[in-house]
Amino acid sequence: MRVPVLLPNIFDHPFTYLSDQELSLGDYVEVPFGKKKLIGVVWNEFEKESKKKYKLKKIIRKINRKSFKKETVKFINWFSEYNIVPKGMVLKLHFSNNSLDKKNKENFENDIESKIKRKTFELNIEQKKSYLELIQNDKYFRVHVLQGTTGSGKTIVYFKSIEKKIKEGFQCLILLPEIGLTKEFEKKFNEYFGYKPIIWHSGITKKNKKIAWEMVSEGLAKVVIGARSSLFLPFQNLGLITIDEEHDQSYKQDEGVIYNARDMAISKASFENIPVNLISAVPSLETFNNVKNKKYAISKIIKRYRDAKLPEYEIVDIKKEIKKSIISSKIFKKVEMHLEKKDQVLFFINRRGYSPFVLCKNCLKIYDCPSCSINLVYHKIKKIVLCHYCGFKANLKRDCSNNNKQCEFIFSGPGVEKVFDEVKKLFPTKNILIFSSDTMNKKNSDENLKKIIDNKAQILIGTQLISKGYHFPNLNCIIILDLDFASRGYDLRSAEKIVQLYHQLSGRAGREGKKSKVYFQTVKSQQNIISEITSPDPYLFLERELNLRKKYNLPPFERFISIIISSKNENECQTNAYRLVDYLKKKIKFTILGPVNAPIYKLRGSFRNRILIRSKKTIQVQKDLKKALNLFKKPKEIKLQVDVDPINFN
Repeated sequence: MRVPVLLPNIFDHPFTYLSDQELSLGDYVEVPFGKKKLIGVVWNEFEKESKKKYKLKKIIRKINRKSFKKETVKFINWFSEYNIVPKGMVLKLHFSNNSLDKKNKENFENDIESKIKRKTFELNIEQKKSYLELIQNDKYFRVHVLQGTTGSGKTIVYFKSIEKKIKEGFQCLILLPEIGLTKEFEKKFNEYFGYKPIIWHSGITKKNKKIAWEMVSEGLAKVVIGARSSLFLPFQNLGLITIDEEHDQSYKQDEGVIYNARDMAISKASFENIPVNLISAVPSLETFNNVKNKKYAISKIIKRYRDAKLPEYEIVDIKKEIKKSIISSKIFKKVEMHLEKKDQVLFFINRRGYSPFVLCKNCLKIYDCPSCSINLVYHKIKKIVLCHYCGFKANLKRDCSNNNKQCEFIFSGPGVEKVFDEVKKLFPTKNILIFSSDTMNKKNSDENLKKIIDNKAQILIGTQLISKGYHFPNLNCIIILDLDFASRGYDLRSAEKIVQLYHQLSGRAGREGKKSKVYFQTVKSQQNIISEITSPDPYLFLERELNLRKKYNLPPFERFISIIISSKNENECQTNAYRLVDYLKKKIKFTILGPVNAPIYKLRGSFRNRILIRSKKTIQVQKDLKKALNLFKKPKEIKLQVDVDPINFN
């Protein structure tokens, strides 16, 4: 018999093979492909007939694994169509390794089942009400939003809904936006459930990935806590998907296979006919719009857990001190007062490193990346200048073109390390800790978190990483240093991101019931932004922002598709960008904008031009565009990257 087999590769279609045995949709098979042997999956469609006649090869064998579910096949086909990604590349996301026939669970099962002392959690009236709403209609597909003030105990509520599903015999998936949140979140999970979940993200070892994959495939894993890629694990009896911090931009995969994990999780749930819970303090604008249109149900928790009070807010005007110091004398006095009360203090600035701009005062040459059209960031701790995009690094030494000496550098713009130096001068006797992706690494993250929780680090200097999911019992004072330049960038979602970030950040303070304060250090009044950040009702901002988007036909009311044309050759890049636009205007009936130079014009050594396609929200634009791009003839050195529903426009 002839059998279509999809391979985990760049191909958008299955290949036809011959088989002596009866095979079914979703079966894993080993097949010859060129000189290699690959594992593929029996698919639900044949490749298109070709004028060339090829001799069909025989399937080597069937792999002894539980077959792909038909719902998963449908999901992959749809995912491919929606995101304009070859089916084989989507299938590749499903495979954790190529040795699927070698089963090896070792002692992992026993580890999962090991008993951990459980804590008792009592739900308050609001939480009970939200829980009951959350479990309504949870036997079929529906989307329910749990929106709650930071520190309101949303996690306990949705843990309880997961517990119900586990008792009913289902597997559950919890999506987290970032790897860094996993350890802290796992502790919460262990305390509530009394056993360990399966952890899945790019940071776990190949061996543990293989074991975890097998546990999920065999139906032995009750709960998976994972990043974006966990969506493609081979669940046998998935009953609920929970997306924590659903608004977080990190759910968008920007490289390789480009997709939004939140949106794809909702789609997967619709194919599986299972419920989805979206959790957030400030929902995304897309989610808010769906709530308004009654597509999603919603529950709200207004009060903080154990009646803890939200922080108070104060604007600190520093116009008169702008040239003196990063930290004003007014802020210094406020911090002194809080430290006397044994409050932990956080200085927040969303910039890694010491300084984002390094300039020689003699030759006036900027330290920029040789492969990207951006400045290098000086990291004082590591004594290097670093590109945060391609990873290029160099020592801070350079011959000056104006003399025979080395460059004398000026450092412009503060990062967390510069703020650290400033704070250390002001409070020399205090233990100060930098909380960023550079310092909270695998080796020392547990140790640093313990210092913070035990109040052995009295002052924290943090980037946005600190705003996500952490519970610091002594943190009662937050100073926001970067409000004046937070909204800069090439992003239609900048206002939305700012409000979400600072809502999350403010929610780190006063979680144990002690009086807390957030100070906004600014040279502008910024009253509108601050009132939106500090409002206990984020829906006022979301409503205003939604009306603005509607007025200008911006997402979620229209669809954007971004196409990046890149090449090592600048002229080739621009020439082919214009060629593609001329070609697309003949092939598709949607609005085409560009080409223009991308804001980051050069990235990892390649020049970049952007084309933007606008249309009504219809899948037809993806179908037409995919067909057109498949027929477009381009040189091999030209690369095309398609991003459906882009979040970043760099």
